[in-house]
Amino acid sequence: MKMKKQIWMTIGLATLLATATQASQEQLAKSIKEAQAEATRTDAQLKGTLSALNGLTQQSKGDLRPAYDTYCAEVAKTEAAAGWTRTRVQWMAGDGRKYFQDWQNTVNSISNQSLKKKAQKRLDAVKASYEKVEASLQQASEKFKPFLSDLSDIQKTLATDVTAGGVKAVKSTVKSANWNLQYVDKANKAALKEMDKMQKALSSEAK
Repeated sequence: MKMKKQIWMTIGLATLLATATQASQEQLAKSIKEAQAEATRTDAQLKGTLSALNGLTQQSKGDLRPAYDTYCAEVAKTEAAAGWTRTRVQWMAGDGRKYFQDWQNTVNSISNQSLKKKAQKRLDAVKASYEKVEASLQQASEKFKPFLSDLSDIQKTLATDVTAGGVKAVKSTVKSANWNLQYVDKANKAALKEMDKMQKALSSEAK
């Protein structure tokens, strides 16, 4: 009777771990999908900001005010994108990593050594991808700082001097902003590429 009870307890624990892991997998997949959508929006936002920035500095005639207003609107959106990136990095370094603990607990409970080895290999591969996403977003977050600083300085300089002379005065900072943007863009694209791999790896749809 005691043996039977132990067996049922073991089966119950295994079922509980499996259920927890499935829920964690689904939550992780959902979170990565959300992160991917947000990073895609950031990618589009960077292009929009670059277009507005260069459009302002390349305008050779006419009223510069509309181009400046468009630029200011894009700066605000870019600041929001940078804020999202910082928040996502914090989440990935904290709560995001908890998903892998449930998965690891389930792998540890597998008795068949061959299956256990394969399951561990699978876990390690997904976790490695996750860490690459985290590192890329962390880099993007860091590179956002000098980029946003340039954007802000340009905005402040032109706030009371939206003239051809004012635009000419900020051209060196515009060049710096373009330079810094490429690093943000590169890191964001690296994160997107790795998230695409994770999405496929965590999808329950067989292909």
